[in-house]
Amino acid sequence: MMSNQNSSTVSEVHVQRSNRLALSLWITLAFVIFEVISGTLANSLALLTDAAHNLTDVLTLALSWVAIRLALRPANSSHTYGLHRAGILIALVNASSLLLVSGFVGLEAYRRFREPLEVQSTLMSITSGIAFVVNLVTALLIRRGSHADLNLRSAYLHLMGDVFSTLGAFIAAIAIAFTGFFWLDPLVSLLIVSLILWNALKIIWETIQILLESAPQDVDVDQLAEDLRQVPGVIDVHDLHVWSITREMRSLSAHIVTDDICLSEGTLIQEQISQLLRQRYAITHTTLQLECKECQPALLYCDLNLANSHKH
Repeated sequence: MMSNQNSSTVSEVHVQRSNRLALSLWITLAFVIFEVISGTLANSLALLTDAAHNLTDVLTLALSWVAIRLALRPANSSHTYGLHRAGILIALVNASSLLLVSGFVGLEAYRRFREPLEVQSTLMSITSGIAFVVNLVTALLIRRGSHADLNLRSAYLHLMGDVFSTLGAFIAAIAIAFTGFFWLDPLVSLLIVSLILWNALKIIWETIQILLESAPQDVDVDQLAEDLRQVPGVIDVHDLHVWSITREMRSLSAHIVTDDICLSEGTLIQEQISQLLRQRYAITHTTLQLECKECQPALLYCDLNLANSHKH
């Protein structure tokens, strides 16, 4: 019964995230159209840069929405973990798309440094000011839960990148109005690109680590193994694997060596281990194999190549 309640709670959280993403998507799409028109009339690369970034945000939000809807589907015989990893793939696609946008904007900024174009600072300041408010509202809509969901995190960082970029465009417009230095427009664009690249590379790195099934960065696996050995009834631990399905879903499997005990005693040990992992390491999905004699070779981290050679 508790499992069904937990599943229902997770589904409700995903539905709420989906609704907030959808609202952010439509607000962002409407503003992209407005910003492209304003940026063209103002002849502002900073505004057009932000419009291009906002357009990627529309795609980001749409893909993130699809990923959340896929995550709601139950596990089946084809996808025994469900489709939670769809969010990781979407986060990787979203972050990678930012690299292409950044390259295009960087080239255009270089061209405008060499041949500065006149910028309509008044229209640029009005548009960028409105953009700042719109981007801030949409970012706050999906902020909740973004610390735990990498898919949502990638969308949130897209939008927060827009918040800072439009603020930069607004400051540049004011500076241009007082100084007449039109090169400030491409300079702001390059600062925006730097911010975008930094966030994109961080997300790409984290998604790659998850897809490679690396241990979570905040988990000291050697210390975890030592903690398991301290559980009453545990003699040793080997064949230990710790990985992430998504940022907020962690899994562990291990062989636990015990004395030759009855099934009920073994169940108690499993419950103690599961509680330890849940409370100390936020690992909620565990697969434990209890045995009274270690398999050979008894490696803490199983050598899959060696295991496969024994099979053949």
